[in-house]
Amino acid sequence: MARKKNDSKLKVISLGGLGEIGKNMTVLEYENDILVVDCGLGFPDDDMLGVDLVIPDVTYLEKNLDRVRGFVLTHGHEDHIGALPYVLKTVNAPVYGTRLTVGIVANKLAEHTFREKPQLNTVEAGEVVKLGVFSVEFIHVNHSIADACALAIKTPVGTVFFSGDFKLDLTPVDGQVMDIPRIGEIGNQGVTLLCCESTNVERPGYTPSEKKIGRSLDGILMQHPDNRVIIATFSSNVHRVQQIINASAAHGRKVAVTGRSMTNIVKTAIELGYMNVPDGTLIDINEIKRYKDNQLTIVTTGSQGEPMSALYRMAFSDHDKVELGPNDLVIISANPIPGNEKLVGRIINELYRKNVKVLYDALADVHVSGHACQEELKLMHALTKPKYFMPIHGEQRHLITHKKLAQEMGMPENHIFVSEIGKVLEIGRDSAKWNGMVPAGKVLVDGYGVGDVGNIVLRDRRHLAQDGLIVVVATVDIDERLILSGPDIVSRGFVYVRESEQLMDQVRGIAKQALTECLENGITDWTELKGHVKDDLSKFLYSKTKRKPMILPVVMNV
Repeated sequence: MARKKNDSKLKVISLGGLGEIGKNMTVLEYENDILVVDCGLGFPDDDMLGVDLVIPDVTYLEKNLDRVRGFVLTHGHEDHIGALPYVLKTVNAPVYGTRLTVGIVANKLAEHTFREKPQLNTVEAGEVVKLGVFSVEFIHVNHSIADACALAIKTPVGTVFFSGDFKLDLTPVDGQVMDIPRIGEIGNQGVTLLCCESTNVERPGYTPSEKKIGRSLDGILMQHPDNRVIIATFSSNVHRVQQIINASAAHGRKVAVTGRSMTNIVKTAIELGYMNVPDGTLIDINEIKRYKDNQLTIVTTGSQGEPMSALYRMAFSDHDKVELGPNDLVIISANPIPGNEKLVGRIINELYRKNVKVLYDALADVHVSGHACQEELKLMHALTKPKYFMPIHGEQRHLITHKKLAQEMGMPENHIFVSEIGKVLEIGRDSAKWNGMVPAGKVLVDGYGVGDVGNIVLRDRRHLAQDGLIVVVATVDIDERLILSGPDIVSRGFVYVRESEQLMDQVRGIAKQALTECLENGITDWTELKGHVKDDLSKFLYSKTKRKPMILPVVMNV
């Protein structure tokens, strides 16, 4: 009897990280099993007023909760793990990652409360985890954080290979080179789909080694023997911080750490053995007054110009421990993430204003990227030899450029799928095609509120920010058809009231007239009353000022 052929397809769905930088999250689904790769956050756009973070919309996972077998994490950067504290509250599936990744996640989860405690599972590079029909192999790669992995995921329709964020660093700080032989073996066994990052796809050549920074820092400390040195970098770049500590110790300097995320990650990295600190080198930030300037290096957060970060507070004289002056050298050891250039520029200008010496990437070799440039991406394609390819992690221009790069390497155009969030790619044993959409998008986090700020609230915030607010307060007696008090006018962010008394008097007059007409014509429905006041005032103010403030009538009945 012939065996029944299984026609089930593998669905590959990105819920974030396409057409945008950050919030990386991809779902693999086969019959009754769902596996989630990464769960990252993004940062708000300029027009998302007051929003702190952006996380993926996981409605699809919530609807299929009983089928979610787990989250597998490539590495511990915010854009790959930052949404976990929010997502695990509604989709509480086991989480798998390497030691440092899980250590950072555990730190983040400790600040939140959960109905059920999330299950965190630690794996080593080289291990295989079985989740439903999927088996996931973690493969060591180099990146700007320790313990980063690519993932080879065996599915019933073949292997799906996720590159994660990676670079080819042949002289890594920890001495562990990317596991190129294993990636080649997997490629020889056959890769059905490659999902490869696209962040640096526009840059030709190779990304320089992280070790280059160590040599550069050593030279800078040698050239500035009398200055106190403050270095801002990504807290997650444990190898960068390690090199700062090594260079400082070699020049007889003590190292102090400031900034919450920096303090947390350095503590976690030392506890887990990812950083080696010579005895007596690390001091508490409270002890810096005991040392001369030339005996100190301060490692801080704020390389992206974040307004609450330690470097920002230092620049604007708001840091309780560090006061910057002419004898300080500030090194910004990072490149601005697209969109953050203004924030970083603002800090640099403020530091110059304080006569502080500043070194950043445009002036010195103080940063290298953690992402693969074109030649390294080509190497990943050549090693994995995929049948199909889906570029991930990047804006539209990155994804399309990556598509062209794959075509240059001989991949047929109809085997390359440039997707968008929510789009379903269905892969069979001998086929790949689009098939529909699932709910996807952005959920905005503002303070403790997750998802309670939506398009309407943002529209109101923009309206208030651009045009201001006018509140009309009046008390009426509906039965007697009389205005008992008011209308009083309160204005915020529209005009400076003291200099516009005449306009405010006219506004009061229009509001009174609108209320009187309504009452005289027997209009006593609250919505209608307020609507009339609003319409009349809008027309009047637009004709006078060409502005459209938000108008809020507050009418009370006695």
